[in-house]
Amino acid sequence: MRIAVAKEVDAAEPRVALTPDAVKKLAGLGGEIVVETGAGLRAGATDEAYKETGATIVGSRAEALKDADVLLAVRRPQPGGLDGLKSGAVVLAVMDPYGKADEIGALAKSGAALFAMELMPRITRAQVMDVLSSQANLAGYRAVIDAAAEFGRAFPQMMTAAGTVPPAKAFVMGAGVAGLQAIATARRLGAQVSATDVRPAAKEQVASLGAKFVAVEDDEFRQAETAGGYAKEMSAEYKKKQAELVASHISKQDIVITTALIPGRPAPRLVTTEMVKSMKPGSVVVDLAVERGGNVEGAKPDEVVEVAGVKIVGHVNWAGRLAASSSALYAKNLSAFLETMIDKETKSLKVNWDDELVKATALTRDGAVIHPILKPADAPAEAPKPADDQPKESS
Repeated sequence: MRIAVAKEVDAAEPRVALTPDAVKKLAGLGGEIVVETGAGLRAGATDEAYKETGATIVGSRAEALKDADVLLAVRRPQPGGLDGLKSGAVVLAVMDPYGKADEIGALAKSGAALFAMELMPRITRAQVMDVLSSQANLAGYRAVIDAAAEFGRAFPQMMTAAGTVPPAKAFVMGAGVAGLQAIATARRLGAQVSATDVRPAAKEQVASLGAKFVAVEDDEFRQAETAGGYAKEMSAEYKKKQAELVASHISKQDIVITTALIPGRPAPRLVTTEMVKSMKPGSVVVDLAVERGGNVEGAKPDEVVEVAGVKIVGHVNWAGRLAASSSALYAKNLSAFLETMIDKETKSLKVNWDDELVKATALTRDGAVIHPILKPADAPAEAPKPADDQPKESS
């Protein structure tokens, strides 16, 4: 069973799909690991480190893909990115499938079976495979670190002979995985933290981290959560009331961090230019959703812009800004899922197409697109929809 890892084609992607530590586990399951030279360098993994754990280093993508049974990647391969991969091979990656039926359809023609890691159902068995949570957790942490770097004052309260420095006030919008980590990190740095979310369950989670919960708690709010624990789309009336409350709160904050995403849709607009202008000069707004259109009006991908003295931080690929840590977690996510596809006796690839994890994540098979989210509404479904879609926080 030959498992390939190639360099990410996107120059803005520093992560790698398999780290040297993960090589050991897959080799023990019968895997022959082949890594394109330099694939892990930007994530702190050298060719020598891969060799020491049993991987073979090859000089090109073509060599890595040749005869491979499995291709592990961070992002969906580009057109032509599966050239040379044999039909029937398995490809595991974050596929970003919503609205990308044409691109995935083109990749399906290779005969490879593509699996979207972000569609992993949120069930106990699959927790170790949840790439959205592992990457969002680091994104939430990094958002606070970047906010602190851009902020011109200290986060904690400091008492000195010359006087007292008050604590920074930080407001986190969205209390999913990324948001909760942002709350915890800001608290550890000494900030006075508040947070908001449309899910009622988030109130207790926010309070457990020592932060104040901010929301319009009416009947709609109390029903604003799916059975799987995800946020529902709120009514225009609720959004208006919440926006008024949030606008008043934001005007008193030094740091605002937004994390809201809805599966398959542009990021909801949470912070307007007027809200930004209401903040004190020197304040910082961090938008974790800028890659999907942004929660903050005026945020620009990969830029730090200034509006009325307030900085709006719009880095993309937040988890990638901690490439070594995020790659290590991502590699464990992929390895755990791949292990479910390996026959322990023969140590060969054997996909169980009736497995609920496979059904939830499989996009293509035998040259055809099979996942419902990639098909017209009136087309017959060949694979059931996963129990839960993406969570609302950025990954």
